[in-house]
Amino acid sequence: MIRLGEVQQLKVVKRVDFGIYLADPQESSVDEKVLLPIKQVPEGTQIGDFIEIFAYKDSKDRLIATTRTPKLTLGQVGELTVAQVGKFGAFLDWGLEKELLLPFKEQTKRVREGETVLVTVYIDKSSRLCATMNVYKYLEQDSPYNKEDKVSGRVYQISEEFGAFVAVDNRYSGLIPKKEMYGDIKIGDQIQARVTAVKEDGKLDLSIREKAYIQMSLDADKVMEIIESFDGVLPFNDKARPETIKRETGMSKNEFKRAVGNLLKAGRIEIKENCIRKIK
Repeated sequence: MIRLGEVQQLKVVKRVDFGIYLADPQESSVDEKVLLPIKQVPEGTQIGDFIEIFAYKDSKDRLIATTRTPKLTLGQVGELTVAQVGKFGAFLDWGLEKELLLPFKEQTKRVREGETVLVTVYIDKSSRLCATMNVYKYLEQDSPYNKEDKVSGRVYQISEEFGAFVAVDNRYSGLIPKKEMYGDIKIGDQIQARVTAVKEDGKLDLSIREKAYIQMSLDADKVMEIIESFDGVLPFNDKARPETIKRETGMSKNEFKRAVGNLLKAGRIEIKENCIRKIK
């Protein structure tokens, strides 16, 4: 059986003017054949030879072979570039003449031309190869990472209920739980994180924040930079609305209050009725 979307070794069973036909050597019948166009046939190829090819479908939905290996094969997860956006979705450059369709319904956010997106390849209901940004079930759960390890990955989906789903190394299943969400995390972001737990099923819980005592110092430095950007007088204090604090600092109100308390204790600021002022 010729396997759509996979690299495989097939046997040359017929030669024609426009190429050669290949078949699965394990099949007793050669009724199922695939064409390798003449421009890709290796010089000196004979009937009975074996050739490694990738099977996909051309623009007329005909099964065809190529000796070129695409950037992603069936079930693999990786990053591809958007070549163009069309009527039915985006078309991705995956290293073959025919670009790979990423249907609108398989996009976790609308993508733009030139953007790099994390996807996997699947076979749709019409038996065609397509891409999807819903990579959750294709990610591995046997990562080599342990608690407190530093990792990097790409955010591929955000859930209001669970948090931000991350493909660690574009390969392993990770999650930034909702309680660990910090700043403006968006789908497509490449993030650096710390492993906070390795679940029984092998999935990783992540945090983009450092341990509390380190993070408090980092947050204090960030707040100080923001105060200085306002010429030394921040036009609100730690009693401001959470929405205001989030918009201006990217922090929750509790995080902001801890950072302000750190600066106050260090004698770097003073808190006024409607502002925070840097002490010179």
